[in-house]
Amino acid sequence: MAFSPMKFSLLFLFVCLTAFSCLARDFSIIGYSEDDLSSRDKLIELFESWMSKHGKSYAGFEEKLRRFEVFKDNLMHIDETNKKTSSYWLGLNEFADLSHEEFKEMYLGIKGGLPRRRDVSSTFKYQDVVDIPKSVDWRKNGAVTNVKNQGQCGSCWAFSTVAAVEGINKIVTGNLTSLSEQELIDCDKTFNNGCNGGLMDYAFSFIVSNGGLHTEEDYPYLMEEGTCEQKRAEVDVVTISGYEDVPKNNEESLLKALAHQPVSVAIEASGRNFQFYSGGVFDGPCGSDLDHGVAAIGYGSSSSKGQDYIIVKNSWGPRWGEKGYIRMKRSTGKPQGLCGINKMASYPVKNNK
Repeated sequence: MAFSPMKFSLLFLFVCLTAFSCLARDFSIIGYSEDDLSSRDKLIELFESWMSKHGKSYAGFEEKLRRFEVFKDNLMHIDETNKKTSSYWLGLNEFADLSHEEFKEMYLGIKGGLPRRRDVSSTFKYQDVVDIPKSVDWRKNGAVTNVKNQGQCGSCWAFSTVAAVEGINKIVTGNLTSLSEQELIDCDKTFNNGCNGGLMDYAFSFIVSNGGLHTEEDYPYLMEEGTCEQKRAEVDVVTISGYEDVPKNNEESLLKALAHQPVSVAIEASGRNFQFYSGGVFDGPCGSDLDHGVAAIGYGSSSSKGQDYIIVKNSWGPRWGEKGYIRMKRSTGKPQGLCGINKMASYPVKNNK
């Protein structure tokens, strides 16, 4: 069958538009049949669409083929999990070409084995609070900066610390200021270890002894360890007066603190489902071996399913989870809470502006 030049041009245009629509759509495995997921050609098409969406490229064909096999394995896990879970779902995010071991090595960074430092008294100033709101979301109160991305640096502890300090600074002064994780990574070296992990309590102590923390604008994030910039000392900083620990394994106390300010918490985030969390109220599975620092910024209940949850700000960028956040189930009946979230919570104290 012969095509006229006009017909050929129209056919070529149709093919191009069809290909573009595949690449441009909001990629999800939802809408693909079992036949699609068992067809190698379809899987290659899915992989190419995912690469386009996330701006992925590889050094050579062998590496691309290896990443395709990892992608395919992750896709099958996501598909199988979504058939079983009802309260949350997984999706093909930017980590879909990483094996789970690679992901853990790159993106987690809590020194869970270190003792909690006690430079301040172990008082908990919210202990006598009786009534707290049914729900709290510090984003609605303007006390949470945009979701940040730690990149391939185990600096989650710094992001957790900074989120809590940004929150209390807004509550006390009325100013929401994005602060520097990089300063903690570069300068807080006595107990913490930059991209190789740390603890939020140590970071709070450093901020006190350092006389404050610089803004992100003055000391921007590099996604790697740099040299401590002492010359920046004359620039304005945000200060805190100290920090306090939330009583261990006590969800009621965590909620009391959260009703008043964002709180730094540690969780076990090394589960494969956590890697690909896309939305809903996450209820595991996960253990309580703490390996990731995040910030609890509120709590509430799902109106559709009646599940209580804690709102958590992560540091894996806005494409992960619910625009960078995860709702983690509470009221589990376990003292340590889901993924150990009640085990090691703390918050900064700011007594004056």
